[in-house]
Amino acid sequence: MTRVVTLAGGVGGAKLADGLQAHLGDALTVVVNTGDDCWRHGLLVMPDHDTVLYNLAGIEQVEWGWGIEGDTRVVMDQLGVYGEETWFTLGDRDLALHIARTARVRAGARITDACLDAQAALGIAARILPMTDDPVATEVRTADGWLEFQEYFVHQRQAPDVLGLRFAGLADATPTPEVREAFETAEGIVIAPSNPLVSVGPVLDVPGMREHVQTARARGVPVAAVSPIIGGRALKGPADRMLAAAGHESSALGVARLYAGLADVFVLDTADADAAPAIAALGLRPVVTDTIMTDDTARARLAAEVLGAVG
Repeated sequence: MTRVVTLAGGVGGAKLADGLQAHLGDALTVVVNTGDDCWRHGLLVMPDHDTVLYNLAGIEQVEWGWGIEGDTRVVMDQLGVYGEETWFTLGDRDLALHIARTARVRAGARITDACLDAQAALGIAARILPMTDDPVATEVRTADGWLEFQEYFVHQRQAPDVLGLRFAGLADATPTPEVREAFETAEGIVIAPSNPLVSVGPVLDVPGMREHVQTARARGVPVAAVSPIIGGRALKGPADRMLAAAGHESSALGVARLYAGLADVFVLDTADADAAPAIAALGLRPVVTDTIMTDDTARARLAAEVLGAVG
């Protein structure tokens, strides 16, 4: 079975990864963004990894796409009683993951190993790999100065205009041996429909990561990117506004321009079919299809079409 590496972060990336796992099982490796990681109440929280984790385990909160379905908030309520900040909500079952992972890391385990332990415990077939074991922190510049990503994304509900982005620690980060091995053995690479600036961007900008992708392409491995923008809008999150603020076109074509020279195939929604000729002019083969993943069937269908494009 074809070995595929997908780069992902957020709900859209998690949904496609779940669809890919349905076809590939343990032949799938998901490399996830860790720039969103943060420490809350003394615990290491990894939002992008955990969103992919819960989706691939089939326990995600269906309405939101993140968190665990049916989770309770008893601990958070009690933390509020003690005067702790509770704007970054963590469910009780979700907290169990953060406690177990943090304990392993504090005992000397690599973040990658702690994450792989959690995946094995949940019976997940695919591997979900942090892009690096080194600390990276996404920061957003607003009119009030630089904000930690979760402060902007969760506490301030993505309301402030984004005036800039930076990724503390990224220049000193390195891909893990597991990530390098995944690219060396990949037979297909998929860039998921995740925010290209703060989800996929940090993954690709880990020093050496783009070179791993290009080395794979040089030996004939196809790369497909899936647009997170449909009809000029992001289905979830602030990707459309971030693209516009950064001077990019908030459209499927605008995203395709970011991946030109790195990808071979660009998958876009039927709503953006008119952009296919312009995308082809960038040197990308456009694949037009329904990219909205409303349920498990839609996830598997889109994944099959993406795999067909890189097969």
